[in-house]
Amino acid sequence: MSGDDVEDAPAVDLDALLIRTATGDQDAFSRFYDATAPRVLGLIRRFLIDAAQSEEVAQEVYLEAWQSAARFDPNKGRAQTWILTMAHRRAVDRIRASQASRDRDRAVGIRDLPTAYDQVAETVEVRVEHERVEEAMAKLSEPQREAVALAYYGGLSQSEVAAELGIPLGTAKTRLRDAMIRLRQELGVTT
Repeated sequence: MSGDDVEDAPAVDLDALLIRTATGDQDAFSRFYDATAPRVLGLIRRFLIDAAQSEEVAQEVYLEAWQSAARFDPNKGRAQTWILTMAHRRAVDRIRASQASRDRDRAVGIRDLPTAYDQVAETVEVRVEHERVEEAMAKLSEPQREAVALAYYGGLSQSEVAAELGIPLGTAKTRLRDAMIRLRQELGVTT
């Protein structure tokens, strides 16, 4: 069938072919494919331009149509609309996936670019931050400072902090939470 014949094909015939396809009728699926493929491929090619990708997406569309033909409901729409909607979605998905891949590649490329390194500026920045943290830590209560030191400088878990200090786990959690709130305020950290 030529592409013009598809428009002349009665929608009822396509509906019936798709309903028969749902029962596993390969001949019906073959006829459904022959009647709709030119339009499906044409729609996909308008989106993707690339012939090879368009054919790949069309193959995915027909595989999905074969597998999900049972979900087709002629009371909700025509078979031709159903397959063209599926093709449209697949084409848009392919475009989005390609764009996401390009974005990831670009981000990785940017990340891997060598950056100028100013050791003096970094040393000064680290020293200033260290002083700010020391000043903020000095404003904590002694029990809070002790819990934070064990957890963040000592690398202990909350339960290990509780055991080390000989306090209940809930008390250790409260001290750490309150200390972190105070440190955020002192350091001007907003979340």
